[in-house]
Amino acid sequence: MGRFSQAIAEGDGISIVPVLEGDVAALAALAEEAGAEAVAVRGREDGETARSRTSLPILVLEAGIETAGAAVPTADAGVLSFERFEEDGMLEGAHATLVEHGVDCVVEVRDEEELEEVLERVDPEIILISERDAAEEEELERTLDLLPNVPAGKLVVSESRVNIREQVVALERAGVDAVLVGADVLRTNDFSAALSELTGR
Repeated sequence: MGRFSQAIAEGDGISIVPVLEGDVAALAALAEEAGAEAVAVRGREDGETARSRTSLPILVLEAGIETAGAAVPTADAGVLSFERFEEDGMLEGAHATLVEHGVDCVVEVRDEEELEEVLERVDPEIILISERDAAEEEELERTLDLLPNVPAGKLVVSESRVNIREQVVALERAGVDAVLVGADVLRTNDFSAALSELTGR
């Protein structure tokens, strides 16, 4: 079990994983103080910056075959979007590269069909259910609908547009292990207060 998977599996309740954008170094330090179990960044350079200011596990959102090896010194986990790696062999290759380098592989899905194919092709330890483009659905609906189809023993991260603690609690009760919180939710005058509200600190 890698550092990221261990953090969200063994954390106190559901884990909050903020996406850091802007002053990544300062936000990484604040995230740890506010009770985050891990932090997420867009790419390798931001991962290096975050690593200099926090001991939390770092999730790289834009991982892949071409970045996996380079990300090893800073990334504890990487996200592979099924949509991006759907073509034959691409998902398998990227997944194998991350695993080979000791990086937790998180595979992002958007619907039941994608989930089914991902489980068949690479059977990852961690599933990310994305609600980024679920504009016509109610908040949390996609995560709650797909959750029963995830096999027991898998870790589930929800990329839901949560902005209040009650939504986080609802996901925790449903069995979600972590919530990836977008930078837009935390883009306030007080990052720490917004994050502490979600972590329950």
